[in-house]
Amino acid sequence: MDQLKAIKYFVKVVDTGSFTLAAAAFNVPASSLSRRVADLEHSLGATLLKRTTRAVNVTEVGKRYYQQVCEVLTLLKDSDETVRAYQSTPMGVLKVSAMVGFGERVLIPLLDEFNELYPQITLDVSLSDEVTTLARDEVDIAIRGGYAPQERVVAIKIMENKFIAVAASAYLEAYGSPKTAQDLKKHRGLYFKTPAGPTPWLSEIEGQWQEVSAPSALTTNNGKWLVDRAIAGEGILVLPRWVLQPYIDAGQLLELAVSHVINITQNPDLAVYLLYQKQRYHVPKVKAAVDFLVTKVKFSGEYQ
Repeated sequence: MDQLKAIKYFVKVVDTGSFTLAAAAFNVPASSLSRRVADLEHSLGATLLKRTTRAVNVTEVGKRYYQQVCEVLTLLKDSDETVRAYQSTPMGVLKVSAMVGFGERVLIPLLDEFNELYPQITLDVSLSDEVTTLARDEVDIAIRGGYAPQERVVAIKIMENKFIAVAASAYLEAYGSPKTAQDLKKHRGLYFKTPAGPTPWLSEIEGQWQEVSAPSALTTNNGKWLVDRAIAGEGILVLPRWVLQPYIDAGQLLELAVSHVINITQNPDLAVYLLYQKQRYHVPKVKAAVDFLVTKVKFSGEYQ
């Protein structure tokens, strides 16, 4: 029995939920693919799939086996690509995932420059604030704000992610300027909504963390809309400095000088991280992108 081929057949059946669809993907008869999977189960002494006339379901042991062999297949694919690409020109499709705000303001302009340097690399870029798992989502590089992840990936801190409070002069003229963090509760808040919910306003006051959020005037996951509403004088906005600094420099928004630092978390290690799988760094296209982005962002004061 060709165990590797049988494993690939099994994985495809799980992915598609169908022997027929899996067989079509490999251009082989469904009966042949089914026999290969049955031979695999026989060699393992375990039932991986429950077959009925209507559906194919994965058993508990089948789920565990699926997770493990997917990792093995990914490692084999990476190893093959590394060998083929050894000492070669960076080329191929580079899949990048980044949070929306960072992608629009920082990443995309840099990738335009990167593409000029490496024209043989085709970019496949997704901007989303959903959490990305590199292996599962087949992403070469991910950029995420938060904390260094616990998953088995390399995480390079490329930028601080300090939050500040801002408002337009028109808002401050109409509602007054808050002097303390507690004063924020009396104002109108503009809130960014993450997949976990709206980001709260927190402040450490006399050694105790307190929530100082204002009543919401707008909650959305659209950062540009929030900034537009803040510039229009409709509320106070708390976002990372790297997002707001251009508007402060342009005189459209003013940084609030409240008595205590405002944050969205009690954890002091909030930052922006570049993530990649360690073994993928040896693939030229990934190495080129990692080195380029780390140099351009981490060591540039422009984005701090």
